[in-house]
Amino acid sequence: MTFSMLRSIVAIGISACLYTASVDAQLDPLSVQIQPLAQSSLLLDIANAGDKLVAVGQRGNVLILENNQWHQVATPVLSQLTKVFFFDDKQGWAVGHDATIIHTQDGGETWSVQMQSAEIEKPFLDVRFYTPEDGIAVGAYGLFYRTADGGKTWQDEFHQELLFEDDVAYLNDLKAEDEALYLSERASLLPHFNRLIRLEDKRLLLVGELGMVAVSDDNGHTFTKTNFDYDGSMFNAISVGDDVYVMGLRGHVFKSDLSLSAWEEVELPVQSSINGALVTSNNDLYLVGNAGIVLSVDDGRATIVARRQGENIVAIAKDSKGQLWFAGSKGLFQLD
Repeated sequence: MTFSMLRSIVAIGISACLYTASVDAQLDPLSVQIQPLAQSSLLLDIANAGDKLVAVGQRGNVLILENNQWHQVATPVLSQLTKVFFFDDKQGWAVGHDATIIHTQDGGETWSVQMQSAEIEKPFLDVRFYTPEDGIAVGAYGLFYRTADGGKTWQDEFHQELLFEDDVAYLNDLKAEDEALYLSERASLLPHFNRLIRLEDKRLLLVGELGMVAVSDDNGHTFTKTNFDYDGSMFNAISVGDDVYVMGLRGHVFKSDLSLSAWEEVELPVQSSINGALVTSNNDLYLVGNAGIVLSVDDGRATIVARRQGENIVAIAKDSKGQLWFAGSKGLFQLD
């Protein structure tokens, strides 16, 4: 198993179906990307863009749902895309492997590259904008980039406050002795940053590997770890009114109020890793995960809605007609 595949499995929460789509400089993505079976290929996220849904996945694939039909659009990359975010019905960003960030100004119909670097050898796993100009992209091994101009330029940040204390001391000693080795080591010591969400009180919540759950009240310039007593990977988080849920490895889901000080585990009827979540306008909460599991959560109690053996579900979204759509290892689908 390759390094990139292994890190993808840990960070995104789906197993060996994942692979890293490398960019072949001899191929033109715009000419080779459109494929008749793209809707049933690996797709890792879905986002609302006004009345449309936009899904992203392997080989830089982007699909758009309009009039209850999915159609694929070309993008300028072949790298696997892991996450898509829309600020409004027009402005959107998608991120993925090879430190890729692409941008759309027309609701996903056309895309341009804002950042890509195979040399970084880390995937972005989430992206979020809090104004049309100000945004953050995060990913594996503490990958953290910020923009203040809508993505025209991106600057990397190193969040030492999220290191373990022993690692902070180690890096401080190393920096005084060997600057080059210091830079190399610090690039691999932070945990994976898997998901970044905005809470109801406008703070940012960041979850990741090794039980990392951290909060920021200054738009991600600094973070404080919460009192979270679990050291497994958290793949996602969602805010449901005044409650916050974090979820991840082997069916571990935890709930807290906005104080983020008293986490209670939500008992699930399965032990599948939970990858995605959706809260409806009625505050109905759905969770999706490995082994094709779909769960509903009501008042802290989880119930199985569906189980699709032989596939992993990574994302869930609701279209403009109120219909649920799912994305994962076998593409896009609705429940029967």
